[in-house]
Amino acid sequence: MNAPITRLTDSAQPRHDWTLEEVEALFELPFTELVFRAAEVHRRWFDPTELQLSQLLSVKTGGCPENCGYCSQSQHFKTATAASKLMDADTVIAAAREAKAGGAQRFCMGAAWRDVKDRDLPKVAAMISGVKALGLETCATLGMLTADQAKALKAAGLDYYNHNLDTGPDYYDKVVTTRTYQDRLDTLEAVRDAGMSTCCGGIVGMGETRRDRAGLLHQLAILPSHPESLPINDLMPIEGTPLGKSEPVDGLEFVRMIAVARLVCPKSMVRIAAGREHMSKELQSLCFLAGANSIFVGARLLTTNNPGRDNDDALLADLKMRPMGSRAAQPA
Repeated sequence: MNAPITRLTDSAQPRHDWTLEEVEALFELPFTELVFRAAEVHRRWFDPTELQLSQLLSVKTGGCPENCGYCSQSQHFKTATAASKLMDADTVIAAAREAKAGGAQRFCMGAAWRDVKDRDLPKVAAMISGVKALGLETCATLGMLTADQAKALKAAGLDYYNHNLDTGPDYYDKVVTTRTYQDRLDTLEAVRDAGMSTCCGGIVGMGETRRDRAGLLHQLAILPSHPESLPINDLMPIEGTPLGKSEPVDGLEFVRMIAVARLVCPKSMVRIAAGREHMSKELQSLCFLAGANSIFVGARLLTTNNPGRDNDDALLADLKMRPMGSRAAQPA
């Protein structure tokens, strides 16, 4: 990897012309140098003492026709997750109200669908508009979208649409075969064209190589606009899924993923998503140092566990960090 060092260090400004070799070269930097560079870039665009707090609710669980190898909601696998119907809007709005009272600033709604059916749009739109009226930032992940569906969600008040690429293009067919990489890119294009912000990231710990992880971040970095929200999931292996016995990624490698994400997408909200339940506070702190500035709060992330709010409050207090937008003075 012979990417010019000056080109790699000039990454505080957003670029869309990254090469895969350049992204790989960032992964190969000495750990402390990589984290230092990422921390510098983070401080250019964000207050490093702030974290955005998001909460995620599964509004329709299980029965998904996709065969994503990490997911307990796929109808292809025998897992402990039971299928349920789409929740009614009032129930979702009540959950969002509770999330806001608990300190969440962003509320995400997830449905286990391959794609959105037009018949479900009015109910989903009612959820979105109701949550938006509470003063929360809104996000949804509902599968593939058409251009018209994306416009309808935008009209309902949706701020962000989540549609992860999962992994790099060369490893993708080892994870899922019922949807192509281009399908995912097409949905992201529909979301951008509708005027919504994109939430797009992936998962580490699925047996992929470092080059595959670089491939994922390269794809995100060369999009016409970088994802405004970039979640990085640490796989939570689920019994009954093809990836249920996967070996975990080393903690320092996860921090490298966060740091490189911050460098190639400097203005994105980089979120530690699934996997925080088995991370030490020291590992999470390294992730924040390397540029992560958002976490999911609440006891559940779709079908997996998440640290309790008491643990998160203690973590923020230990680090003297605060929820994003809160200007309350910190203890001396």
